[in-house]
Amino acid sequence: MTQPSFWTLDGLYLNQPGIIAVYAIPHDYGIALIDCGPGSTRTQILRALDARGLAPHQITDVLLTHIHLDHAGAAGWWAQQGARVHVHPVGAPHLLNPEKLLASALRIYGDDMERLWGAFLPVPREQLIEQTDNAALSIGGQEFLALHTPGHAEHHIAYLWNGICFSGDVGGVRVGGLKHTRLPTPPPEFHLEKWRASVARLRAANFKFIAPAHFGLYDDPATQLDQLARNLDALETWLQAEMPNAPTTETFRADFAALFETLARADGYTRAQTAVFEAAAGSAMSADGVYRYWKKYRAA
Repeated sequence: MTQPSFWTLDGLYLNQPGIIAVYAIPHDYGIALIDCGPGSTRTQILRALDARGLAPHQITDVLLTHIHLDHAGAAGWWAQQGARVHVHPVGAPHLLNPEKLLASALRIYGDDMERLWGAFLPVPREQLIEQTDNAALSIGGQEFLALHTPGHAEHHIAYLWNGICFSGDVGGVRVGGLKHTRLPTPPPEFHLEKWRASVARLRAANFKFIAPAHFGLYDDPATQLDQLARNLDALETWLQAEMPNAPTTETFRADFAALFETLARADGYTRAQTAVFEAAAGSAMSADGVYRYWKKYRAA
């Protein structure tokens, strides 16, 4: 099966290959990026572009799947270079004024903020484009379709282009060359039912390839989405058994990590093989997102 021409740029996040991808798509008058990674990977992305003979001013558009720091942290810098930044309407205010977003992240990461994520600069209003659901984008002769796909985040968009779904995080995390797909469920917006509906919507889109931000291009999207749906079902079943016991945060995190290991083992992988998932979708933060979801939407 022939795939369309584009580049997968590895941000080498924390010096680890295969964790954060930026996808670069050539068009008639420049390059469009799908996500841009955090500020901490910007230098590596620039090196990867330079290796292909590309300069920063040739990046005309950055299509963000969502505004989490590992996907959108460098968006303001790219806007400074002249790029237009495309984002879900719910995410747009946080790019215009990132103070609230950064304050929330600072509470989580503390002194590690700079090391992990680097600078997060605001995007000027004139360079920010809000993408409505099912919007068709034409950029230099390349056609994209923006699908609102909540579940991982309310402001999530998956982009379809030439038979590829650039699935951000709603398509799950698949790293280390493994077929296993992990659910990234950080706070504050994980929502199980909405994610399940987004998976159904992606199935109906009938694309040939899937390219999650974490990490790479795969030619078995139906298998990946099936696994994602099974894991959502397994998570719900586990929650219904776990939460009546009123677990402490520490117990919940430990039991959640055990669930994730069980799901990976069911796909034939060892703990050593799946350790790479912690850099892309840490189990403690994912546990906190699921715990918050239960308390907010299911506890009653």
